[in-house]
Amino acid sequence: MSNTTKKQPMSVVKKMMIALVGGLLVGIAFLLLREQLISSGNEGAWTILNKILFQDITAEDGVSAIGLFYIIGQLFMRGLQLAIVPLVLVSLSLAMCSISSSTKLGRIAGRTLIGFFLFYVCGAFLAGIVAYAVKLAGFFNVTLPSEAVTDAATLDAFNPLATIVNAVPSNIAAAFSSNNSILAVVVVAIIIGLCMNALGEKADPLKKVLESVNEIIQLYLTFLINKVGPIAIFCLISRTFAIYGTEYLAPAAAYIVAAMVTLFVLVVTIYPIGIWLTTKMNPIKFIKKIAKVGVFGFSTNSSAACLPLNTRTCIDELGCSEEITSFVLPTGMTINMNGTTVMHMFAATFIATSAGIDVTPANLATIAFLSICAAMGCPAIPIAGTTLIVTILSGLGWTSDACMIAYALVVAINRPVEMALLPLNVIGDATVNVIVNAKEKELDKEKYNS
Repeated sequence: MSNTTKKQPMSVVKKMMIALVGGLLVGIAFLLLREQLISSGNEGAWTILNKILFQDITAEDGVSAIGLFYIIGQLFMRGLQLAIVPLVLVSLSLAMCSISSSTKLGRIAGRTLIGFFLFYVCGAFLAGIVAYAVKLAGFFNVTLPSEAVTDAATLDAFNPLATIVNAVPSNIAAAFSSNNSILAVVVVAIIIGLCMNALGEKADPLKKVLESVNEIIQLYLTFLINKVGPIAIFCLISRTFAIYGTEYLAPAAAYIVAAMVTLFVLVVTIYPIGIWLTTKMNPIKFIKKIAKVGVFGFSTNSSAACLPLNTRTCIDELGCSEEITSFVLPTGMTINMNGTTVMHMFAATFIATSAGIDVTPANLATIAFLSICAAMGCPAIPIAGTTLIVTILSGLGWTSDACMIAYALVVAINRPVEMALLPLNVIGDATVNVIVNAKEKELDKEKYNS
């Protein structure tokens, strides 16, 4: 055996888990040390240690501090925020541009988009109800220092109808100048995508530019998350527990359990019901045949990896036509991320509640809209859905330090939820494919029922 055999690089999942566990251990160790120093009358020693490692250097009392962990964490968070506007603009524009304009495919595309949208709305609505119930039950509550939530708690005092007006920017450059204008960026992206679609080949030069920019963004985010993410997560989690204590543990566990249970329930309910209501076909047959695709999606955490298996299952076992399947499934892989939207409903509610913001039903409706728009252009990069949570928070103005602390915790612990949402995405693709085939009268019912 050659000694030159290269070791397989550690996966980002393992790196994140190591960073999470390490951050928890170090943070709790500093928490205990803090309590010990303060109780023994050595508060000055903790103050020095806090200034070196954890102090917010932008605060009034942080002028003379180093704040090493704070700096690393903020650089990572700002690095993610740096990509928000171009990520939404490019991804959503390309997603809208990918729809075919021919007569038959135009009809198929219309039915496909309606199917995806209805499942988006259904998933977001049900997830919103559960997330709101969990929030009302107090499972997301956490006590943070009052100075960390003061700014966030006052950001919600505006007329929600103003969101409609602000969604259409009066100046395109102004829309791209702030992460708080995400709704305007979404509208611009949709307009650009639809116009490119209508122009056809004339828009190919712009399409190629956007595709190149998209590749740059994906490369940047992949590097940031894979290489910098684990270090930043370690620093963010350590700082969180060292400063704020263990109050986050119970709410974080409540978030993971509530989100994963809801995702599973939605998979086995809304899709079978949708099949039965629209096609009158036996939904049990569908679930039995498509289950392996869901399991594969959960294991691989990749919609793209599921595409070949999903395609063969739809054509060979569910009786879908190859022509329609070749359009619906790739389109679904690109724009159907309703599992991501479900996760966003829980994550945004958890983050906001943890940061002291009183989440209202109107907020949840805004979260759903922003999430659907963001999820439709969700790129195929590691933890893309988790990254886009920043988009939702920015669109609502929930960008305080407390929100970013809670978001950092979500980034670190969200892997199980990311895995659980994939079955909802890929099985949703197959569901819409079956429905469209049935509406186009191209579904082989004998093969479906076999």
